[in-house]
Amino acid sequence: MEDLIGWMATIATVTAALVTASNLGSRITGYGFAVFTVGSVAWLALAFLTNQPALLWTNILLTGLNLFGVWRWLGRQSRIEEGASLAAEKSERTPGEALFPVSTLLKAPVQSHSGDEVGNCVDGMAGCSSGRLHYVVVAKGGVGGVGETLHRLPWGATKVEADRLILDCVDELKEITGKEWPVR
Repeated sequence: MEDLIGWMATIATVTAALVTASNLGSRITGYGFAVFTVGSVAWLALAFLTNQPALLWTNILLTGLNLFGVWRWLGRQSRIEEGASLAAEKSERTPGEALFPVSTLLKAPVQSHSGDEVGNCVDGMAGCSSGRLHYVVVAKGGVGGVGETLHRLPWGATKVEADRLILDCVDELKEITGKEWPVR
């Protein structure tokens, strides 16, 4: 029984670490913390069965931290993202400029005007006094951040549509992708 619980704890902990480290969005990170919670409860059971007080107390604390992570990413962050999405949708039906959540800049796919994906937006740089966005940082290639290249993309060369950035400037497309693009 102890071996089964030990393997379950190990598999849950490693799986949760992979899911959480992948940074695939708030919901996926929240599910990672839920799996971490399963792992820490299994470690608790193992610690109890094998009379290991240090492992027991460590996982009592980790279970609490994991439950906080579930609340933080599946509860709070999810509500923030849903509120931002609703506000953006509402702004499209009102006079004036449509709004988008700035958090989009940390995860949005970047596409050419023809819909080809050219990378992912990972950050944006704004002026300290003006608050004006100057450029976004686009990551291309690699796996999990290893081997990716980062490109500076002028904010004026993009437009936001839903949850993605559309790049309509042929020179920047060529720099990022290394291929010629037809002029629209």
